[in-house]
Amino acid sequence: MLRRLMDYLRLLLFVCGVLLGVQVPSFVDQYGKALAAHTQEAKQSLAEFQRDADRFFGGDLDRLIAHYKQNPDAVFNAGGESIEAIYQRYRLLSEALTEFNRSAYGGFDRLVLAPLPEIRDQVWQHFSHSILVDGRAIAFGLVFGLLFAMFCELTLHGCGHCCRGAYRRLNSKAEPQPENR
Repeated sequence: MLRRLMDYLRLLLFVCGVLLGVQVPSFVDQYGKALAAHTQEAKQSLAEFQRDADRFFGGDLDRLIAHYKQNPDAVFNAGGESIEAIYQRYRLLSEALTEFNRSAYGGFDRLVLAPLPEIRDQVWQHFSHSILVDGRAIAFGLVFGLLFAMFCELTLHGCGHCCRGAYRRLNSKAEPQPENR
């Protein structure tokens, strides 16, 4: 009976691990979509300034920004700083999106090694638990489920040995020792 209960516990741990594991590709997917949306928004914010740069500076936004910053009028100067902030944000997002889309598993390594924290945190706050039905999600879920079940079993097995050993030590101290005369 106890053996069968342990088998069900292992199965339950595996299923829990699979369900947790299939969430990872969904999180990566939602991060990629948020990154793309922010990139598009930054591009739209920059569009009018890009038109001015195309018209007056041969498309060079850096020259447009320098022109604004060199103007003695404080309002124009501050405008140059604002344009530069939007432009730098667009470049950061664009580069991050390019790296994210570089390979089929690129999103995973980008999210682990070099995420944009504000986007990652935003996705985490608004994460909608879902299951993607694709090869990556299934593979990740199965591997994570197996590793999770093995980790839990090893932990429980290790704790079992520790608990039994501690129980034996405590039990042997509690028993009265025969007196030698």
